[in-house]
Amino acid sequence: MRVAFVGPSLPNAADLVPVTTTIRPPAGLGDVARAVDEGASAICLIDGYFEDRAPVRHKEILFALSQDVAVLGAASMGALRAAECAPFGMRGLGRIYQSYIDGTTDDDADVALLHAPVEFGYAPITIPFVNIRATLQALVSSSECTQSEAVQVGERLRSVFYKQRTWKRLEREVGSDFAGSIRRFYVDQKRLDALEALAALGRDIGAPVPTWSFNCTDQFKASLD
Repeated sequence: MRVAFVGPSLPNAADLVPVTTTIRPPAGLGDVARAVDEGASAICLIDGYFEDRAPVRHKEILFALSQDVAVLGAASMGALRAAECAPFGMRGLGRIYQSYIDGTTDDDADVALLHAPVEFGYAPITIPFVNIRATLQALVSSSECTQSEAVQVGERLRSVFYKQRTWKRLEREVGSDFAGSIRRFYVDQKRLDALEALAALGRDIGAPVPTWSFNCTDQFKASLD
């Protein structure tokens, strides 16, 4: 069984994967360990809770890896956890993951956004900064703005709290003309990375052999109850 935890990064994920892959909502504390207990052979973490519910902890990812389960991460919470757990065998994919590895991205909030619940298709309410950064790079490549302008706009928009970074706020911060360019060239990097990760999950992947020992502490057991 292959399990992917996906939400706002790729709302239509269930329509894009084979029937052998089970799509579950964004992961919270205990969900990855639970998937392992239910027989998952590979897990792809894309979206996860971090505020209204306790997030996936590194320890349960290590638990999955210790049970010979391949664990992939990309796009959002998955990219963050993959960067943190890469030394232990978690595999990261996509530009966002790479930006955490090389230090271009160093803030958890860069992947965060407000969105509607699953009943409304996880419709985005705010704009994640990782998508803005990718869009600004596209604007520079298309000669719609200079690198200097992109840096200035990026710094300005990154300083806006993620819960307030709406299209209306964007217009106030950078002007309607530049905001219009961002709309026209908008790059949904989270979606692109999620697609790459799900494609990898669909291929034959093996879990790396751990070179470390998992310590299943009483605290870890209690955290999953």
